[in-house]
Amino acid sequence: MEPHNRRNFIKSSLLLAAIPAISPLSSLAFEPDELSAVAKEERAAAFVFSQVPLPYAYDALVPSIDALTMEIHYTKHHATYVKNVNEALKADKLTFKSAADFFGQASKLSAKAKNNGGGVWNHNFFWESMQAAPASAPSAKLKAAIDKSFGSLDQFKDQFSKAALAQFGSGWAWLVNDKGTLKITTTPNQDNPLMNTATVKGTPLLALDVWEHAYYLKYQNKRNDYIAAWWDVVNWDRVSKRFA
Repeated sequence: MEPHNRRNFIKSSLLLAAIPAISPLSSLAFEPDELSAVAKEERAAAFVFSQVPLPYAYDALVPSIDALTMEIHYTKHHATYVKNVNEALKADKLTFKSAADFFGQASKLSAKAKNNGGGVWNHNFFWESMQAAPASAPSAKLKAAIDKSFGSLDQFKDQFSKAALAQFGSGWAWLVNDKGTLKITTTPNQDNPLMNTATVKGTPLLALDVWEHAYYLKYQNKRNDYIAAWWDVVNWDRVSKRFA
């Protein structure tokens, strides 16, 4: 080999040796970051609880519900439930596809996740169950189902009101559709009929919040007066759509 060619060969060999070997795994060099991005996207797409916009002004339900109670109830109590449940989901590393998925596993949840998750969903449902007076009327289909299950609309209201009044301590009164049969039930605290821990399960149609913070500023200890006034702002159009 000529000296000149030999020197070039040696030089090229040294340069090649200085370059790290490229293995078939080199194409995976960025895989951890890519997987991390996918994981982040999946986490971002996972179900989280949110607060629905209030469908009316704070004073829209006066005189049944006063403006100050509505404002505090929505901006303080309800907003806090949203914050707390999403903190619990993150801390407990929980991922759910929907609220139904979340409530279907209520028995496995921490107290913070269960109570605050229920608080968010129940209140979203409650706000949308009301409208400014005068109240609408049940659809013909819903009215027929109420008559069949309770005798008449007035008898239903009476039975529902008694259940709400009898709920000991904080809780909710519900009208649910249990596979075509309408039932009245109550739940303590922030439980609801979608939870696998509920005594009576079913699809909620109507709900009444009987926690004291829902009525105490205006009605003090007169829960019965609050319940009676609440019927004037029930959004029967919404309830009927839930039953359809």
